[in-house]
Amino acid sequence: MRGRAVAWLATAVLVGACATSAGSTPASATPASDAPASAAPAPSSSPEAVQLTVFAAASLSDVLAKVKPAYEAAHPGTTLTISTDSSAALETQIEQGAPADVFLSADTTNPKKLVDAGMSAGEAVAFAGNKLTIVAPSDGTKVSAPQDLAKPGLRIIAAGDAVPITSYATQLVGNLAKLAGYPADFAAAYAANVSSKEDNVKAVIGKIELGEGDAAIVYVTDAAASTKVRTIDVPDAANVPASYAGVVVGASKHQEPARTFLGWLTSPDGQALFQQLGFLAPAG
Repeated sequence: MRGRAVAWLATAVLVGACATSAGSTPASATPASDAPASAAPAPSSSPEAVQLTVFAAASLSDVLAKVKPAYEAAHPGTTLTISTDSSAALETQIEQGAPADVFLSADTTNPKKLVDAGMSAGEAVAFAGNKLTIVAPSDGTKVSAPQDLAKPGLRIIAAGDAVPITSYATQLVGNLAKLAGYPADFAAAYAANVSSKEDNVKAVIGKIELGEGDAAIVYVTDAAASTKVRTIDVPDAANVPASYAGVVVGASKHQEPARTFLGWLTSPDGQALFQQLGFLAPAG
């Protein structure tokens, strides 16, 4: 009888142990559904830092000083480094391998040189216009009308032959020579009065501000930015429209951001800044 009781008890213990194993979870185990999932890294919301090097005509110095903070604020992560000089000098530097992402010229000729040479990423884009005026020292009395540019002994400050302002000025002088009231030798007399040729238009107006010249032909925007010169308007019939064009440099390592910047210059936000400083809308 005692043997039967022992056998029964052993059987009960074995059955209870099996039930425990099947119906409960050991304390050391964690159900798969409760295990912490491995979190995937969140995508970064910070834009990639890009530094764009912009080679620009000297006459764009003032407006680009406003463009830089406005563009950088609208495009976080992008920094503009701006270098200004004569458009012709900058185009030559790019041809020689100077690192630039965008080239902004005071004409269409220099950007076209890069396009024709296969050194651009796409076609040139017109982004602004300008006109010409005559400047003289604020306290000068030798020039009061465009005709005075032909006075013997006048000191005219000009730019180098390859600088865009020189090409525009030559056209302007030729147009003035055709108007009534101008001497037949007006163009020749003007050329004879050129006393120096500067590297760029900013250097030209700088000499007039210092009183080192009696007159110069410059862009309307440069004249308006100076408090040390007075302007002598030229007849609308003779004035020459200046067209500014830009291009993305083919060797740029940031061509897409460069295209974005060039496109922004023609946008309402970009054009508003140009118009504040007296530039005209791009032709066409």
